[in-house]
Amino acid sequence: MSKGIKLAFATAVISGFAVFFNKFAVTGNIDPYQFTTLKNVLVAVVLSSIVLLPLTWRKLREIKRADWYKLLAIGVIGGSLPFLLFFKGLSMTSAAMGGFVHKTLFIWVSIMAIAFLKEKISKVQWLALGVMLVGIGLVVGLKAFTFGWAEIMILGATLLWSVENVIAKKTLSTVDPKIVAWARMFFGSVILLIYLSFTSGFAGISTLNGGQWLWIGLSVLLLSGYVLAWYHALVYEKASVVASILVLAFPITTILDAIYKGVLPTPDKWLGIGLSLVAVAVFVAYTYRLEKKSPKPHVASLT
Repeated sequence: MSKGIKLAFATAVISGFAVFFNKFAVTGNIDPYQFTTLKNVLVAVVLSSIVLLPLTWRKLREIKRADWYKLLAIGVIGGSLPFLLFFKGLSMTSAAMGGFVHKTLFIWVSIMAIAFLKEKISKVQWLALGVMLVGIGLVVGLKAFTFGWAEIMILGATLLWSVENVIAKKTLSTVDPKIVAWARMFFGSVILLIYLSFTSGFAGISTLNGGQWLWIGLSVLLLSGYVLAWYHALVYEKASVVASILVLAFPITTILDAIYKGVLPTPDKWLGIGLSLVAVAVFVAYTYRLEKKSPKPHVASLT
């Protein structure tokens, strides 16, 4: 198993836990806009401490103007507006439904990767993508499926994150992934802070209690690990591959939710989880088959 695949799996595990815990944080505990802004700002602080290390700082100073524009775009498209949409939507729907809509990311990323990154996806891989969609659909269940304003907001966030993935993949050919992760959170946090200042969103922050700060702290740890693992995975693997593996986060969220409620997943949910696992395995396997026919694109150096 390649380093990129391992990092993508790590990203999926982190995402599965993050969606589950974030659902509790934004449902009746913390205003979703305050929550996402505070945690993103704190993640930006964590990543800034990494960027200020001598080796990474030297790379930061050597970045060209064109790459700075890309980093700014990543911050705007990936680190600000989609977070507002996602967490507001998540506060209005179930964790499973929110996770389902978000996990359709692999479809949009794959389409954009073909158009803008010249990635190749075989017929077998498209079939695997379809099976993934069926799998997560079974996990959600037709009775639980809804599509209102909450899901529209989460879908909007997902589409923006898909665009971000394409820009990030191009940027990672010349920029260290730690810097890309930092730019996403730093520039995004600036925009989120401006948004809160114009909407009186700072009101009540000083009254947050210890339990609420605990939720924020947990989310900061998960998001820091997520962005670092995600961008490092994108260095080594195709965007479509990394996004497809992220599908595995959804079954994790579902199982955690079932454990919390004390109810085991039904047979159809287990079938959906199984289909998702098989489909991801097939997609990854055929990726290596395609790569034997064409060389992998240049990726950024991590040293």
